[in-house]
Amino acid sequence: MNHSKSEQLFRRAQEIIPGGVNSPVRAFRSVGGNPVFIARGEGSHIFDADGNEYIDYVGSWGPLLLGHRHPEILAALEQALTIGTSFGAPTEQEILLAEAIRDAVPSIEMVRLVNSGTEATMSAIRVARGFTGRDLIVKFEGCYHGHVDSLLVKAGSGVATLGIADTQGVPKAFCDTTIALPYNSPEAVTEAFRTHGDRIAAVIVEPVVGNMGCVPPAPGYLQMLREVTERHGALLILDEVMTGFRVAFGGAQQRYGVKPDLTTLGKVIGGGLPVGAYGGRKDIMSKVAPAGPIYQAGTLSGNPLAVAAGLAMLRHLKAHPEIYHQLEARAAALCANVPAGATVNRVGSMFTFFFTEGPVTDWESAKRSDTARFGRFFRAMLERGVYLAPSQFEAAFVSAAHTEQDIAKTIEAAKEAFRGVAVV
Repeated sequence: MNHSKSEQLFRRAQEIIPGGVNSPVRAFRSVGGNPVFIARGEGSHIFDADGNEYIDYVGSWGPLLLGHRHPEILAALEQALTIGTSFGAPTEQEILLAEAIRDAVPSIEMVRLVNSGTEATMSAIRVARGFTGRDLIVKFEGCYHGHVDSLLVKAGSGVATLGIADTQGVPKAFCDTTIALPYNSPEAVTEAFRTHGDRIAAVIVEPVVGNMGCVPPAPGYLQMLREVTERHGALLILDEVMTGFRVAFGGAQQRYGVKPDLTTLGKVIGGGLPVGAYGGRKDIMSKVAPAGPIYQAGTLSGNPLAVAAGLAMLRHLKAHPEIYHQLEARAAALCANVPAGATVNRVGSMFTFFFTEGPVTDWESAKRSDTARFGRFFRAMLERGVYLAPSQFEAAFVSAAHTEQDIAKTIEAAKEAFRGVAVV
């Protein structure tokens, strides 16, 4: 493929944007080469600045569950533009989106809209501390909850991709309020609560990790977190920014049958526009200003464009539950055949090919992956017209727009690519 226009754009970008990108993993640094610059998307495909076409399994990192430019979302945005883009004041549409979220996620009795997943997790942590009167937060190694200072301790996503252990600019005092434990280890959680139980405000967890690659919870693990937090008077926060409305209409908490105290959402509930939300038990959320003493605000929170797109998305998903059966079947077909020296994890329409033998259940097993081999696989797939996440430590996503032909072409491309990067 010719990438000369993308190369030219990247040179320009590096002169004015740090690293040439506005989010680190986009730089392709861990897979070699330079990023392709995207010109447009349509359905399950994207087209770069040089006119190359790709089957897209990034989907804006998860929110495009219906694919690019879905007609119902475009129609909702066009209608919103006739009204206005931002008021900094309440609108009826905000209530409708909040009600749609509440109806889909039973653990959410009240919800506050914000502008990003990072804002959602940052706010949920503040509410947990304010509600419990405690300071410590438990998180898990390889889980990413946005670039909140205290949650960047042993984080996944771009932090893992770039090999950054501890980011500069975060005061040690902030890190001291975070206990980072191995994911899927009940023993580590039990010990942390045995030692610090009366000081822990909350446990925050990706119920299905998507930021060290796709890593599902072990059977009973989420239920164990629910039980131990209840016993010690701490809150359980499920970070469903990635999994909400994706692995099931009611999120991972529906799929695994666990009821958190607080939930953070994003991605899908904006229909592809910037959005976030946090919500949960009414007695907890009633502490948020102006109803209570815990302050959080945002000028663009609940802006008409994001709300309109998100409402169109959730209404479509509710009206078409068969989408989830289609996503499950097509993702399963895509992940059915993995060669020796690699393994695949999948939950619903989320998946990751790990270039390591044996199961990947936590950050320690994920980081044994051969990242150089993944980089070669990524480039081989890109040259065959398949766009994957440019990192071993990110999930990929199937959308409702992916056709059987897309899946078949991807399987053939993967067979060729796997042969080309076979273990010698």
